[in-house]
Amino acid sequence: MSGYNDGAVRTAPIGSYEANPWGLHDISGNVTEWTGDWYDEHYYSNSPERNPQGPSSGEYRVIRGGSWTSAPVFVRSALRLRDLPTKRYFNFGFRCAQDVPK
Repeated sequence: MSGYNDGAVRTAPIGSYEANPWGLHDISGNVTEWTGDWYDEHYYSNSPERNPQGPSSGEYRVIRGGSWTSAPVFVRSALRLRDLPTKRYFNFGFRCAQDVPK
């Protein structure tokens, strides 16, 4: 993984590392990312296969990936955890994204 264990002591500016094999930059390892989805431990057992949106409300929000402070096992976008949306951490952030128009 580009930049892993490079001695960084803070969040890196966007574009600090080379693109991954798909041409994408900064996909994981910089900050753990908040998502807009509410967390439900059992949601995926009943969710649609494409573009699951999560429940309409809840106590916890979904967080994904890992940050520069995480162990390597957590630095992957498939990692799905939860936290209270009122929490703030120096190694958490978010990614602005939208659906591609059809």
